[in-house]
Amino acid sequence: MPVKCAPPAITVIIPAHNAAHYLRTSLARLAMSSEPFRCIVVDDGSTDDTREVASSFGADVVETGGRKGPAYARNMGARLAESEFLFFIDADVCVCPHTLSRILSNFAQDPKLDALMGSYDDSPGSKDFLSQYRNLMHCFVHQTGRREAFTFWSGCGAIRRRVFSEHSGFDESYGRPAIEDIELGYRMAKAGHKMILDAGLQVKHLKAWSFLGLVKTDILDRGVPWTELILRDKALPNDLNIQLSQRVSVALVWLLIAISFAGAIVTGAAFVLPLLALLFLMLGAFEAETTWRHNPNAMIGIVGLVSVITGLAWWTKEYWLAPPVLLAYVLLLLRHRYTFNNVRRRRFTGLLCGVYLLFTTLFVLTYLPRHPLVFCLFLVLTLIVVLNNGFYVFLASRTGKLLALAGIPFHLLFHFYNGLSFLIGSLRYYLRKD
Repeated sequence: MPVKCAPPAITVIIPAHNAAHYLRTSLARLAMSSEPFRCIVVDDGSTDDTREVASSFGADVVETGGRKGPAYARNMGARLAESEFLFFIDADVCVCPHTLSRILSNFAQDPKLDALMGSYDDSPGSKDFLSQYRNLMHCFVHQTGRREAFTFWSGCGAIRRRVFSEHSGFDESYGRPAIEDIELGYRMAKAGHKMILDAGLQVKHLKAWSFLGLVKTDILDRGVPWTELILRDKALPNDLNIQLSQRVSVALVWLLIAISFAGAIVTGAAFVLPLLALLFLMLGAFEAETTWRHNPNAMIGIVGLVSVITGLAWWTKEYWLAPPVLLAYVLLLLRHRYTFNNVRRRRFTGLLCGVYLLFTTLFVLTYLPRHPLVFCLFLVLTLIVVLNNGFYVFLASRTGKLLALAGIPFHLLFHFYNGLSFLIGSLRYYLRKD
């Protein structure tokens, strides 16, 4: 940590719960900052060596006395700060050497500016598929958002200490990571404070997402409470995750599901099975690519998916579906388990997978029944892809076409549970209101 010869202009506040493994990296990066600063790490009921790691980097460490949540922890850190500006980051976030100077420059250039936030960069710390997809989606949303912000983000957000105190900080009723930062931003926007999203203020996110953790966060920790906040404040800005294109995408995904069920009823289960096969091809390819290097047991999940699809094929007497799925599994095995260190073999098996995917897609399209519902399904799916093409192009440019292709079904799932979150949040809001 830099030697503080004079009171620094900015204090970095980091809530941490069992985050020792992240802090070793994030605090080392923070120590490279070009600006003097004070760092306060708030230990939120950790049972690992979070306190010891933070202290070893020269951070001031305080404890919450049990797990109270990041809102409580950040407020505690803010009360101990004496600087003019507060900079909040998460324990799994790495700043750049110029991050603090960029923040101070923003405030110096605009005396009316009260808060600002940045975004994750386009090179996530975790290289597995789910983490790449999720962090890059966050990056894209923030990089394409409006500069004039309507909310605040505590993953990488700075605010004048005076303004933070005026609004009593984060709402501590959020006892776990949720939307406490968004809620503070809504209050600040309502009070007329100027906030911006600085697209050039980028940090690296180290977190490795799990599928269940991702869904739980998006629905229970973010989607549902954000819906209640929107209804409470009657504020639905056309920006970030709730911009118009995303709302339309949610509606189209639910329409897609309705058409799929109708098609399955009218034409039989065979209508759905080819789509499952394509889903396997898109997801299985990248799942194997990113996890088999480090965890051979990840193959079990793909075996399970193969078993489900072939079982459905047998149950519905659509025996034609089993061979292509099994062949796909063999190709993935050859490509991703035995060709890591051989570029020529990887290219050859990659070509085989590409040819197989092309011919299987054409075969499935040929197999699908000629029914108006089929046409409607592909029309709606095309509209969704076109509406979100910017994100898919962004994915392809950062990680290759395979991730962009594999990201489509996950993006559809994202829109589905966003709609589900809105329904649950609306129901909770009106039940509590009554």
